[in-house]
Amino acid sequence: MARRIDVTGAGGVRLAAWEFGDPPKDGADAVIPAQSTGERTGPPDTPAGPENRPGVLLLHGLMGRASHWASTARWLSERHRAVALDQRGHGRSEKPPEAAFTREAYVEDLEAAIEQLGLAPAVLIGHAMGALTAWQLAAKRPDLVRALVICDMRASALGAASQREWADWFKTWPLPFATLADVRKWFGEDDPWVERPHASRGEFYAEVMQESPDGWRPVFAPEQMLKSRETWVYDAHWEELAQVRCPALVVRGLDGELGRAEAQEMVRVLPRGQYAEVADAGHLVHYDQPEGWRTAIEPFLDSVFSTP
Repeated sequence: MARRIDVTGAGGVRLAAWEFGDPPKDGADAVIPAQSTGERTGPPDTPAGPENRPGVLLLHGLMGRASHWASTARWLSERHRAVALDQRGHGRSEKPPEAAFTREAYVEDLEAAIEQLGLAPAVLIGHAMGALTAWQLAAKRPDLVRALVICDMRASALGAASQREWADWFKTWPLPFATLADVRKWFGEDDPWVERPHASRGEFYAEVMQESPDGWRPVFAPEQMLKSRETWVYDAHWEELAQVRCPALVVRGLDGELGRAEAQEMVRVLPRGQYAEVADAGHLVHYDQPEGWRTAIEPFLDSVFSTP
């Protein structure tokens, strides 16, 4: 079970954080505002969660949402305080048209979430864009970050061609989808970017759809996703990676977007970098192979939390 906790990000954007663990006695759907002190309001008999446990904050990638971390967060919550964040423009967080979707805004959101939730120093586990946000914060505010897990995110610049490909790809989506089964089939089989049937990819995208009067559409605005992406695809991020002083684990799926050579170079650049890979996994490593993902990251987390 997960309960929602509202936090306030950069520019006043409301962000939905989801704490995993035992549900509160009055139900798991209550919205609890986080205060700047890290304390949360609610009935006196509402459990505040395992506040005395080490904090882990999970960050989804572009177009993702906090619920994509459910399986990871469940086993983490057995020993840690596990929270997943819907980043701005995603999931249940606000998507104001006038909001900034810059790298600075995403990093400031994460900074605010850690402080308001009282998680510092937190272990940050990020997938794709979420991993970039995590290591940029670790470089900026080392006091807030205990360790990092970087999942399938490149440090190299992807370039203008990549951004054009994404803009063209969004145009191929046959919106609206009539049913969630149609969503699963298109993203798992019919999408031109799919080389072979990929059931978990279909499930991944079904989870970011919501029903509208004319069918199923994404919970995010594609134009906001492109705005978010254009703030990092043109630049390389090696310099910030080198500024990360905490332990960091770089994880890739063997069929993911992060190649082995670049991943190993990232490990070399990181002052305290380590490397792991997950077989039979693509870009959606934690979603494709949840057991392999756990096997890859759990020893690293154990070593981090066992160090005074």
